[in-house]
Amino acid sequence: MPGRQSVPVRVIPRSRSDRIDGVRAGRLVLRVAAPPEQGAANRAAQALLAAALGARAADVHLERGSTSRDKTFSVPAAAQARLERLLK
Repeated sequence: MPGRQSVPVRVIPRSRSDRIDGVRAGRLVLRVAAPPEQGAANRAAQALLAAALGARAADVHLERGSTSRDKTFSVPAAAQARLERLLK
């Protein structure tokens, strides 16, 4: 997608709290308290990633992996600098 950056993530649902655990195996690890039912964990991961990047949740799109723990989100290119800091 033009103007967007892909972000591979690993979502771990039913965690004690929502947090970002850094990078493991080339994927950003997101822990969310929401269960993996009816898209709740996907929405929580989307909101967590958006907050970390200073973007709106609507600007973060789930591109692949809606039923998998390994997902790919796309974020606006304007969030590139913050994304690079998260991936370090």
